[in-house]
Amino acid sequence: MTDDPGDPTGDADPTAGTDGAAPDRSDAARDADGAASADTPDPSASGDAADDPRTAHSRREPEGRPDPEPGSRAARGRRGDESFLTRFRTARSGPLLFVRETLYSALGVIAVGLLLFAISGVWPPMVAVESGSMEPEMQRGDLIFVTEPERFTPDYARGGIVTVDVGSEEGYRSFGGTGSVIIYDPPDRVGSPIIHRAHFHVEAGENWYDRANPAYLNADDCESLSNCPAPHDGFITKGDANSRYDQASNIAGPVRPGWVRGTARLRIPYLGYVRLELAGLFAA
Repeated sequence: MTDDPGDPTGDADPTAGTDGAAPDRSDAARDADGAASADTPDPSASGDAADDPRTAHSRREPEGRPDPEPGSRAARGRRGDESFLTRFRTARSGPLLFVRETLYSALGVIAVGLLLFAISGVWPPMVAVESGSMEPEMQRGDLIFVTEPERFTPDYARGGIVTVDVGSEEGYRSFGGTGSVIIYDPPDRVGSPIIHRAHFHVEAGENWYDRANPAYLNADDCESLSNCPAPHDGFITKGDANSRYDQASNIAGPVRPGWVRGTARLRIPYLGYVRLELAGLFAA
């Protein structure tokens, strides 16, 4: 009998039992696909999230932390991380600022001094006027810029020095007169160098009484005149405000070229007082 429903040996329907205990294959596959979808990020979704400015902003690291309170441990720690050179250059207060400004000032003075030395060729390139012997052209307290005698002088100068008699003939003028104003320092002199005008040059043994201006002498002949005849070659000098030659007053003998420290070139009023006051303090 082919239609007997109770035949246990009958052909089984391949779809039989789908509504029973055995799970449907399509449902299990969908569950697995759903789990995979939940665990695997969607590239398109991640791209959208990356493009979202709100999402990017929420994940971006903060650009900087606020500065710590001055004097706090955090501030001291941050300063400790800086190099000494950085702190030295950026200090706005305290000992580092004082040291830095002092150093910069000293370097500026040194730089100016080196520049003046390069121009003048002598050291120091500046001298202060201590007396009124060169008035009215030079006053006490003036600062005088000095150069090596051979610099900035005409060809007719003798050893870089133009005397009054030669300057009168050539039309050379310096500090209101004809002739170079020189700074000289005799070896036997005690005190500061002398800054006076060179009037004429004499040779060793020369009787220079007749060549001198009688108004600047205090003698009637060479025998009664100091340093006459000339004990050696040199320049006869005089302060513009003085009544006698330096040699007639026996301030110095004829000025040898080796005694000359420089030639006066430029006058700066009053600045010499600073040097004079400092020299007075140190002397005291």
